[in-house]
Amino acid sequence: MAKSIQIGNVKAKHVIEGLAEAFSNSKYCKDHHQYTMKIDEAYGQGYIKAFKLDYGVTAYETDCLFHEDVEIVIERGNIHVLKFLFCMDNHLHHKFSDDKEYTTISRLENLIMADSPTNTHQFIFPADTSLCLFVIDINRKLFEEKIESFIEEMPDELLELFRDVNGINNFIYKNFYSLEIAKCINDFKECDHTDFVNKVFLEGKVYEILAETLRQYLDDKNEPDKKNIIRQATKERVNKAIQIIEDEIDQMDNIAELAKRVNLNPNTLQKAFKTIYDTSVNEFIRNYRIEKAKKLIENTEANITEIAYQIGINSRSYFSKLFKDYYGMSPKKYAEQYRNGSKNEKDQKSA
Repeated sequence: MAKSIQIGNVKAKHVIEGLAEAFSNSKYCKDHHQYTMKIDEAYGQGYIKAFKLDYGVTAYETDCLFHEDVEIVIERGNIHVLKFLFCMDNHLHHKFSDDKEYTTISRLENLIMADSPTNTHQFIFPADTSLCLFVIDINRKLFEEKIESFIEEMPDELLELFRDVNGINNFIYKNFYSLEIAKCINDFKECDHTDFVNKVFLEGKVYEILAETLRQYLDDKNEPDKKNIIRQATKERVNKAIQIIEDEIDQMDNIAELAKRVNLNPNTLQKAFKTIYDTSVNEFIRNYRIEKAKKLIENTEANITEIAYQIGINSRSYFSKLFKDYYGMSPKKYAEQYRNGSKNEKDQKSA
């Protein structure tokens, strides 16, 4: 049976006070615009922080673990907040009170959601699970002043979302969040400024995260082959692809198979390499082959033909051409210069 907690949906102070009261031994403190609650060890470990900003915006940061399942229910009220949730590690569950099933928000996923007068948010924090979250709450009534000057320029999809200040409609959107968002959240968490500069910096990062999330939301409405934003989860799959390339360079020749192994389609893999490394997958493989060949020349006694085979090239002449294009001399000449130089150096040291 989960421990159930009901908290308010608007003010940072009331949210933190409600959580501290629910976990009766937990204490919280206020430092200017920031509230921090440390979870008492009787219930778990970690912290929950709230940052009160202007125009009805509040940011929350959690790094916590509970000994038992914890259900957090958002109380019904007159204000129906627009929430942006980012799961940085592990997972949690969410549903509206009228839903039968929970939605799982996994690592590197984000959720945009808003309740209605007949629905409330219900979150489940699983027991013994270290959960790192970043959340932005927007009181859409107060936020109207912020967007008033450019509201006519907003796309219809965003206009409808932000103008629903009375929470007439439920709204939910889920996807993996982008590299830019991941970096901004990390910058927010690692901020070491103080006083006024701290608030300005954190507020700037919140709006940067908000802007990138809305840009991603609009990008997701494009057809798959027309999406331009690389997700953090895609970056991790690219890293896995690079590890496969490095481990299996002697037999790497099928980009479609590589994409399949990291659960991406070939076009997405190619686009991600171009965005992140400014190169195609084939160019990355070719460059890695030549760089590895140079290291094999420097660190082994293998001949040029053997090295070519070790990096997955069956033609010595083709390997020589690639190496010369990359380093300005043939692999044979480079091997002679390097190995003779190393031999002379050893002879001088032994003399």
